Amino acid sequence: MTAVQEKRDRLISGPGMLLVWFYGVMVVGAVSRSVYQIATDFDRAPLAYSLSAVAGLVYGFITYSLVRGGERARRAALVCCAAELAGVLIVGTWTLVDPSAFPDATVWSDYGMGYVFIPVLLPLSAMYWLRRSRERVTR
Repeated sequence: MTAVQEKRDRLISGPGMLLVWFYGVMVVGAVSRSVYQIATDFDRAPLAYSLSAVAGLVYGFITYSLVRGGERARRAALVCCAAELAGVLIVGTWTLVDPSAFPDATVWSDYGMGYVFIPVLLPLSAMYWLRRSRERVTR
């Protein structure tokens, strides 16, 4: 692979680096929160705590894909961001329609309100960046 091709395949140049930083913060936040909650009080809200763990895993995979770079990683990250957005919208709506189903909040509750709506804004921003990065490579 040439240096020019390698530079074009990088997903963490420019705004991509900011996405990696945000996803990294979300990995730490979601995983540490869910591990603590699952270890100490799982019986209280198993669905909420499990969904937070899943969110952390999704954030981790997207972070890894962005750092790895390349077309396959870009496509995998794009699919995961779409799944993340679907999760945020489904869980966010579910927590508003049936709050009793979630005795404790998840990362995606109320569309990520507890995380300053970053969980709903992050996949939108990432999908935009990933599509834009693909356009740069094809030019």
